Amino acid sequence: MEERSRLCSVWLGSETGILKGVSLDRKQAFNFSNTRTLTRDQEVRALCWADPAESELLLGCADGTVRTFSTEKGIFTEARSCGDPQEGCFSGLASLRGSAIITCAECGKLRVWREDGSGPVAELDAGSSVCRMRQSPVDPNRVATGGKENGLKIWDLERPEKPLFTAKNLRDDWLDLRRPHWVRDIGFIPDSDKVVTCTGYHQVHVFDPATPQRRPVLEAEFGEYPLTALALTAGGGAVVVGNTQGDVAVLDLRKGLVRGRLKGAAGGVRALQCHASQPLVASCGLDRFLRVHSLEDRRPLHRVYLKSRLTCLLLASRELQAGPGGGATEGAEPQVKEEEEDEVWDRMERVEEEEEATKRKPAAGEEEVKKKKKGGN
Repeated sequence: MEERSRLCSVWLGSETGILKGVSLDRKQAFNFSNTRTLTRDQEVRALCWADPAESELLLGCADGTVRTFSTEKGIFTEARSCGDPQEGCFSGLASLRGSAIITCAECGKLRVWREDGSGPVAELDAGSSVCRMRQSPVDPNRVATGGKENGLKIWDLERPEKPLFTAKNLRDDWLDLRRPHWVRDIGFIPDSDKVVTCTGYHQVHVFDPATPQRRPVLEAEFGEYPLTALALTAGGGAVVVGNTQGDVAVLDLRKGLVRGRLKGAAGGVRALQCHASQPLVASCGLDRFLRVHSLEDRRPLHRVYLKSRLTCLLLASRELQAGPGGGATEGAEPQVKEEEEDEVWDRMERVEEEEEATKRKPAAGEEEVKKKKKGGN
């Protein structure tokens, strides 16, 4: 297991509680959980790195436990309780300096836990129905929260008494009716104070806490279905969004226009992430596939069937696949198969039916019998 875990550059969590690792170089996928003892209560709801060296993973499970997985040893090294299942599943998980952990439950309880796990050293209430909590990649003590009828809030964990920024509700529509808001995912735009959100009403909003305006400075829409996940490109000039129907698109954050769509997904998108140095974006969801697309020409590069409905993913900062362009051939979509998958299906020949060629011609005796019957009538 130690050698396998070091090969993996993509990590995914599933509804069945299995941690999956994928090596695009070796074209292999592995399971790192004991499937005999897993239950639905151990569904993986959040993934994050425990340290900058990416030697450990943190898994937030539906039963309120946070498990630590060593990517160097290939085993789970620790599990600690960081919440009550009655408070709801984890809507966010992050690590602080040292061994501290930040957790946020759906009920809005945002807590900071130390290594001993005796209890939270800090706690704040982010409001009810929190769908997502994200940590700033620049300032680890700054986090953003949002949910259903719970607008965007930005918090400083060193001063948790009140939020640094609270978004104001959108203006009423042309009928003077209140417009509901439902934050589904959040991202911090690099090299600026701006924050981008996607909503359950197929909207993308950009907020700028540096200005007095608390409403969005940019509003855009994509499709007609709820958006579920977003990921910012490395430069921060575009955002990739996905919805409940499997539609994935790249939006320009300067003009609010759709640059193009990423094809292939067949089920609701649960997670998206852009690579830190390569022009690649990974997506996963209910169709049980991990997909990797190129952001330059939006071409699908990899497709991985992982047998379970996927809930979250995490990319390593190193290159996902060595070689220029990720090693994919033009117009091809190489597949990565799980190690234990049966290869019999690959060896079976594909049978196609032809309408005219497969029609059976009647024998000579049959034609004579038919003629006699017609003559008798």
